[in-house]
Amino acid sequence: MITTAGAQVPQAFVRALQSLRRPRLRPGLELEEVPAPVRVAPFAAALAGTLAHVARPDEELADGRFIVLHDPEGRDDWQGDFRVVTLVRAEIEPDLSTDGLLGDVAWSWLLESLADRVGEVVALGGTVTRSINQSFGALDEQPDTIELEIRASWTPTSPDLTAHLHAWSDLLGAVAGQPHLPEGITSLDEHR
Repeated sequence: MITTAGAQVPQAFVRALQSLRRPRLRPGLELEEVPAPVRVAPFAAALAGTLAHVARPDEELADGRFIVLHDPEGRDDWQGDFRVVTLVRAEIEPDLSTDGLLGDVAWSWLLESLADRVGEVVALGGTVTRSINQSFGALDEQPDTIELEIRASWTPTSPDLTAHLHAWSDLLGAVAGQPHLPEGITSLDEHR
């Protein structure tokens, strides 16, 4: 029997975690379990993921986290007893950093991923951030980098989180410039 801080883990949370072990996700995505936040909810689990280029596995394209929170008592702000919290980030081209629609487009990638894979979610919210990193002094030789980060959370309507993990995987791909393609379709970029 699984326990957390002396409390028995609810079966709904166990089922949610089991649903995360089933999916076969996109090529190039490596997942690992990592420590989850301990103060946000009585029960939590977290996965960290790195998406690499399929043809060049050493080339990291995007990374992020997929966190599942569960409070059997429920939360008013969650409008439920589960919460999915996600983070996705990738380096982007410098000319995109000044595009005034970048935030809207990045948020639309999340909405499309959820619509395609999950359907309805509750209390969806989040942020899109772009940051410019400049190096100075001994690091002056390093080029400037621009990073896009999408943070979002929502309440699932079921403890089966398989589709939610797929949606997060699709979002990683979209941010990395490798959007989800329908079954049987392959990107030309993968063959170069």
